[in-house]
Amino acid sequence: MSPPIRPARSPVGPERVGFTDRGSATAELAVGLPALLMLLLAGLAAVGAVTTQLRCVDASRDAVLAASRGEAGTQAGQRAAPPGAEVTVTASGDTVTATVRAPVPLLGGHLPALRVNATAVAGIEPGSPGPAL
Repeated sequence: MSPPIRPARSPVGPERVGFTDRGSATAELAVGLPALLMLLLAGLAAVGAVTTQLRCVDASRDAVLAASRGEAGTQAGQRAAPPGAEVTVTASGDTVTATVRAPVPLLGGHLPALRVNATAVAGIEPGSPGPAL
């Protein structure tokens, strides 16, 4: 009885013909680097949006507290607001409301701006001359 016949195996190692890994690192880098760059830019945009949001919160708080004491609320809000922000202060009954809206430029202004806003409400302080808007 003769031994079983096995199919021929393709060569493994440097003898392989037509199967090389040359250039695969370059191809992986060409795909991975833009993805990492986009991730970095998205992270920077998120940090910018959060920073602008926090500045709007601070500005609305400053505006409403100043207005509730009878001082110029809009001016106080503008001092703390980010560049390009809109500050509105309104009074209704015995409360004062301040709203700050600001644009967040994305990718250095190459994309449409995201808008963030913050609102603060405070009661009019007793003994104050009334809200100053």
